[in-house]
Amino acid sequence: MTAMAPARTEPDLSFLLDHTSHVLRTRMAAALAEIGLTARMHCVLVHALEEERTQIQLAEIGDMDKTTMVVTVDALEKAGLAERRPSSTDRRARIIAVTEKGAETAARSQEIVDRVHRDALASLAGADRTALLHGLKLLAEGDLAVPSETPRLARRARQ
Repeated sequence: MTAMAPARTEPDLSFLLDHTSHVLRTRMAAALAEIGLTARMHCVLVHALEEERTQIQLAEIGDMDKTTMVVTVDALEKAGLAERRPSSTDRRARIIAVTEKGAETAARSQEIVDRVHRDALASLAGADRTALLHGLKLLAEGDLAVPSETPRLARRARQ
């Protein structure tokens, strides 16, 4: 005897968002790898260039845990793209300062990120692209702005 699967009454939003996000992340990783960066390294460089920020502040912006942030900054330092320095406003704090080479790399990586995003949206007509981005922004700033508290982290299933 076979069980009948329940009829789906709504599109599988979780699958659609998860799948497209996963594909976009893999494309982004491949594109940034061409210049020796990861998406996390790009994130740190760009946000550290905006204003003086500590490692903790940058980790919050990039949604990284402490260990991941340390490894990312270590890699940026090793590549000569950033360095830890004392803050100019709080002598107890240390900031992540982007080197000249790092600023040049950040400009190149931003061009890559913009290209990957542009290419991903290229298959949509102008009105569809505008509607998708508008809808996603509304969700990200509204109903889906804050994750729910759960006893276990929700993780992506292995492919």
